[in-house]
Amino acid sequence: MLEHSNFKMRVENNIPEGWVETTLGDIVDSANTGLDAIKRAPIVEEETGVKCFRIQDASQKKAFKNWGNTNVEDRNFKKFQLIKGDILIARTGNSIGVHFLVKNNLKSVFNNGLIRLRVNEKADFEYLYKVIESNYFKRYVQSIAYGTSTQPNMQINVLLGLELKIPPLPEQKAIANVLTAFDDKIELLQAQNKTLETMAQTIFKEWFGKYQIGDELPEGWSVGKLSEIANFLNGLALQKYPPKKGCETLPVIKIRELKQGITSNTDRANTELDEKYIIDSGDVLFSWSGSLEVVIWQYGKGALNQHLFKVSSELYPKWFYYHWVLHHLNEFKGIASSKATTMGHIN
Repeated sequence: MLEHSNFKMRVENNIPEGWVETTLGDIVDSANTGLDAIKRAPIVEEETGVKCFRIQDASQKKAFKNWGNTNVEDRNFKKFQLIKGDILIARTGNSIGVHFLVKNNLKSVFNNGLIRLRVNEKADFEYLYKVIESNYFKRYVQSIAYGTSTQPNMQINVLLGLELKIPPLPEQKAIANVLTAFDDKIELLQAQNKTLETMAQTIFKEWFGKYQIGDELPEGWSVGKLSEIANFLNGLALQKYPPKKGCETLPVIKIRELKQGITSNTDRANTELDEKYIIDSGDVLFSWSGSLEVVIWQYGKGALNQHLFKVSSELYPKWFYYHWVLHHLNEFKGIASSKATTMGHIN
């Protein structure tokens, strides 16, 4: 059993029959940080050695796609290799608490910005991962983080103090199977949405994208500008609207949230801002700085941060202005790239 601190988040005393009160430290066989990113696992450009899993990989949830490469000694590879069932949790920086489940043995190590958990015979790793995905775990991480707001940290022994109530192992597996089935269904629906999105873009291009400036247009058609069919509302510097104790808050929607959705690392703002800067599911958002993206927001209400446009129109349907912005996105990226210093952008 791993030693851990006396810091524990309290839970209710009432538990179902057969369940037990325990701690994270009691149900993991090992918990350790990875290879030092500079001394023992520097990232190399060449496709040599083994993959090295980093915090940004946990954030992007990309299985083995864009991970860095490193050269490590055989003994270090064996010690830090990722195998099926490993749970990785970011322990430092703005991504603290971000997590990743390893579903297959990998030719990969992980660096020391992450904590790796391996469960013992008392727990099912998929069940524990569902706990780590919960708001309960997120609140716990927020409560134990120390350091500055820009560089928080989390100690392993404090993390292991997380107090849990767990069912018998067969019930853990059954619960995990049900929740995983839901996740699989969600992924399937998301894949179907992407297919429909691709079909919609193809149809749009067939109708509108084939015409160039100067071409003869169908009767009744005209040439216009994006600014004539939609409004582009820039977000606010939301650090000027910090959360107020005991008051309602909104998640701050930045470029990061366009890719990841709302996570434990999403900043919060108070609600004392103009209603036009509050976005909701279905709104079209366009990041005009850094990584240029156009998305239809799907994660509920939030506060629009600077570097993002909320695109809307009182005259034209959403599909029309959304696909026109998307149609010109590569052109916008070219403009941003041509004048990038530290971060490209468009006006």
